Amino acid sequence: MKRKRDVEKARHWQNMIREAARSGLSVREFCRRRQLTISQFYWWQRRLKPQQTSARRKQRVGGPDPASFVLVSENGESPAAGIELVLGDGRRLRISRGVDEETLRAVLAALEQPAC
Repeated sequence: MKRKRDVEKARHWQNMIREAARSGLSVREFCRRRQLTISQFYWWQRRLKPQQTSARRKQRVGGPDPASFVLVSENGESPAAGIELVLGDGRRLRISRGVDEETLRAVLAALEQPAC
């Protein structure tokens, strides 16, 4: 019974972490709006990361290196641009708030294409 509850908790927090990433909000603001404890959020994020990483490795065989993320603002607020992605080759992609998801996917797909 306890094992089933642990699986349910993990599934709940996976969903919360995924929603937070999609929300465009800072973790602090997301947790405030959802009445979640920030420390719990980060604890579950660390706990679930090895599972997420191994699942991605299984999906990605021989593909490009995964993206890496860096802290752009220490004060917990998003930069004016929304978010900034630093690509593996050092290029920076600034994504403003409210950008259309389909457009963003198209841009990211184009960036993944090998240079001619």
